[in-house]
Amino acid sequence: MAIDLGSLVGKKNPPLIGLDISTSGVKLVELSDTGKNEYRLERIANEPLPRGAVVDGNIENIEQVTEAVRRVWKKSGTKAKHVALGMPPASVITKKIILPAGLSEEQLEVQVESEANQYIPFALEEVSLDFCVIGPAQNSPDDVEVLIAATRKEKVEDRVAVAESCGLKPMVMDIESYAARTAIDRITAQLPKGGQGQIVALFQIGAQVTHVSVLQDGQTIYEREQPFGGNQLTQDVVRAYGLSFEDAESKKRSGDLPDGYDRELVEPFLENAALEVTRAIQFFFTSTPYTHIDQIFLAGGCAVIPGLVEIVAERAKISTSVVSPFKGMQIASTIREKQLRAEAPSYLVACGLAMRRFEE
Repeated sequence: MAIDLGSLVGKKNPPLIGLDISTSGVKLVELSDTGKNEYRLERIANEPLPRGAVVDGNIENIEQVTEAVRRVWKKSGTKAKHVALGMPPASVITKKIILPAGLSEEQLEVQVESEANQYIPFALEEVSLDFCVIGPAQNSPDDVEVLIAATRKEKVEDRVAVAESCGLKPMVMDIESYAARTAIDRITAQLPKGGQGQIVALFQIGAQVTHVSVLQDGQTIYEREQPFGGNQLTQDVVRAYGLSFEDAESKKRSGDLPDGYDRELVEPFLENAALEVTRAIQFFFTSTPYTHIDQIFLAGGCAVIPGLVEIVAERAKISTSVVSPFKGMQIASTIREKQLRAEAPSYLVACGLAMRRFEE
C-alpha cells in the first residue's frame, strides 16, 4: 500500500477509526461529524502492549500487536473497518521542495522521485514515498511548495499487516507528529483570537520519549525528541518494590502502591519532567530566533499525573495546561466521563488520525 498523506478518497467520508500503535499500547478513536466543523466522540478504547512488542516505533512482535488491535477494536464496539494509522516521526524522512506550478500529477511524481533520490539514503524500491502540494511558494508565484515523505517499506508493511490480520482496511498512513498537530490545531483555535500569532509548545510525554513540537499559526517551527518518558517512573517502582515491569506498570496506573510512593518516587519524577521541559525550551530559544512561548500544552499518558502542570508552570514561568483533544466536542453517551478525563491526553495522536476522515 502506498503511503497516503493526502486525503481519503471519496466524498462521503465513510467511518474511519484512528489507530495509534505506540510503545505502551494501542489506542482507538472514532469521531463523527455533527456539522459546522463540529465533531462528536463516538468511541475510544485502549489496550496495553507487553513490553518489547513495539520498540522505538518498530513492531517487534507482530502477533502481540495484532492481538492488542483485535481486542481494542472489539472493546470499542465500533463497526468501522477503515483505519488511519501513524508512523513514528523518527522513521519518516520529510523534506519540503520547490517545483514549478502547473505540473500534472504524473509530472509531479517524476520530479518528486528524482528529487527524493538526493535526500533518501535508501534505494527507492525499498521506500514508500508520498508527497502533497502545500501551496504557492513564498516569493515565487510560478512555483509551488511540495512536502515529500518517505519511509522504509517494511515499516509501513508491518503496520498494514497488523491491521489486515484483524480484518481492518488501512486507508491512510500519517506521521504521528502531523496527526498530533491536526488535533492540537483544533485546541489552539479555541484560545483567545483563535490562537493567532501565539507560540504554543506541545510536550507529548510517552513511555520512552518526549516529543516536543513548537507551533505558530498551524505551522511547526521547531521539533525534537528527548529520551524521557513514563517508563522511568515504572522502572523506579520496579526497583523500589521488587515488582515485575508489568506489575509495576499496572499498579502505577491503578494507584495501588505503598504510602511513601508519592513522596519518594512521584515527586522526583515530576522534578525530572519539569527539568526536561525547561531544558527543551532553552534548546528552542538558543537554536531559533524566537525568545518567548505563550502556552505549554502537556499530552501523553504522564500528562495527568497530579502536580505535573503546577511544577512545569512554576519552573518554566509559562502558562501550562493538560490538553484534551476532545475539548469542545460532543461526547457519546456510551463514554464514561471519568475515564475520558483520566485518559484524554494520551489520545492526541489517535484523535488526529481519526480527524483524517473529514479532510477534503
